Amino acid sequence: MSTQVTPAVQLGTVGVEEVAGAPDAARDVPRRRPRSSRGTRAGLNLAALVVFACSVFPVYWMLNMSFTRGESIISRTPSFLPLDFTFRNFQTAWTREAAPGQTDFPHGLLSSTLVTVGVLVVTLLFAFLASIAVSRIRFRGRRSFIVAVLIVQMIPGEAMMFTIYGLIDDWRLMNTLVGLGVVYVAAVIPFTIWTLRGFVAGVPVELEEAAMIDGCTRSQAFWRVTFPLLAPGLVATGIFAFIQSWNEFTMALLLMRGYNLTLPPWLLSFQSATEATNWGAVMAASTLISVPVVIFFLLVQGRMSGGLVAGAVKG
Repeated sequence: MSTQVTPAVQLGTVGVEEVAGAPDAARDVPRRRPRSSRGTRAGLNLAALVVFACSVFPVYWMLNMSFTRGESIISRTPSFLPLDFTFRNFQTAWTREAAPGQTDFPHGLLSSTLVTVGVLVVTLLFAFLASIAVSRIRFRGRRSFIVAVLIVQMIPGEAMMFTIYGLIDDWRLMNTLVGLGVVYVAAVIPFTIWTLRGFVAGVPVELEEAAMIDGCTRSQAFWRVTFPLLAPGLVATGIFAFIQSWNEFTMALLLMRGYNLTLPPWLLSFQSATEATNWGAVMAASTLISVPVVIFFLLVQGRMSGGLVAGAVKG
């Protein structure tokens, strides 16, 4: 009997080992993707590369022209590299004397910075409070308020130019940074409320309740638990408000003049009816205008990525 049991046990042992080793062997075998999926992936990568190139080329061309001499810019043969390298365009853009009573780059930079920073602070403050009220508090007219915010965002600002001009003139805020800031806040805050509402609604209220059970007050639970999770939303909407205020052209041209002009309408001072446009200086000035936006994004992008995981781990 023992001689009959031993082979069976050995056979069973070998079978178990083979079965146990089968998944490891299967994992070692590389999986081949179908040719159709590889072709689709290559096509999508190529399409993304084309879109990226089309998006980056205007920026590259602006930088290229800003370092190119004027005679090379107006040449019929374009140069894709600034072979005739020069900083004279930037010097002209920075020190250019505008027409009498008009602003220059330093004054325009100061006006744009003051307006943009003021709009950024006021917009984030009011939009943050409004988004919390809409997401956390159930009150009469809540849905109507949300729909009204969305409808206001759909109306283009150019359709209300005459109304805005009349209001600002009646309030005696024409050609003032405060008046321009009020218009910018009114234009940016609807989208900011709508965006922040989604971020606030995405944070479960149970997190605050759990913190309150652990001994926190309602305000402590909000600032210690909920607010860090809302940092990406604040940064994203802050970037939008900053870019919208910094690059806005139409309302600034309508309401401002003289030394209070912001940088986008200041670019019009390079055009003259009696002189040829200095396109090298225009490109250099455009590059200088873009630098603060890039710096602002580099400063806040770390907080946006860091806020995505804030509070997600214990400790």
